[in-house]
Amino acid sequence: MGTTNTQSGTNIHEIAAGIYRINTPVALPGDIGAFSFNQYLIDDDEPLLFHAGLRQLFPLVQEAVSSVLPPARLRHIAFSHVEADECGALNAWLAAAPQSAPVCGAVAAMVSVNDLADRAPRAMADGETLSLGRHHVRWLDAPHLPHGWDCGFLMEETTGTLLCGDLFTQPGRGEPALTGADVLGPSEAFRQPMDYFAHCPQTGALLEKLAQAQPTTLACMHGSAWRGDGAGLLRALAVALGHGPSRRGGVIVS
Repeated sequence: MGTTNTQSGTNIHEIAAGIYRINTPVALPGDIGAFSFNQYLIDDDEPLLFHAGLRQLFPLVQEAVSSVLPPARLRHIAFSHVEADECGALNAWLAAAPQSAPVCGAVAAMVSVNDLADRAPRAMADGETLSLGRHHVRWLDAPHLPHGWDCGFLMEETTGTLLCGDLFTQPGRGEPALTGADVLGPSEAFRQPMDYFAHCPQTGALLEKLAQAQPTTLACMHGSAWRGDGAGLLRALAVALGHGPSRRGGVIVS
């Protein structure tokens, strides 16, 4: 595994057993630095791609998928919420993989995907599990975390990998593919100038819901994937956002 397109720098690396990060570095407008877009491929009996990606990046991502398996084998094209970098290339993937279908939350299906997708989506209920073969992914509703009424995430339970979308977005080219170093600091520094979090009243409870899944790998959409105490990192994010537990009379309350 490594670089699949030398011109763009698109690369692919295995970050957990049978789960591959596809990364394309880009230059942000205005010469303000580098950024990256990631997709995650789960190689199994029913392969799944998490994030269809931007429409203009489809050829590069397809090339990277081809280094692991024929794109036509894909069965599930999943994404966290409706946004161009999440599902801009959705219909291109549905054409390239004739047996595939979109996978999204029930809200996304109702308000957007039933209309915009060329095939009907599999609308996942909160807590619903989809078996891919050796891997099993569970949908977790997370409205407005960080944004989008339709937002949710997939927890791959065999490897303990949380496909966490825009959480822990980091600037830069996304190197290395997998790290155990601090990602909270860089992601918070990137977030604060143009805060893209909704900060809904349920933010703390939703982060705790994700922490309860006990992930050991966080598959971030922008930047490096991360390995370690995922529950601890999600709770640290809640504190950084002002939604962590506080003490009253020596008792911790949320």
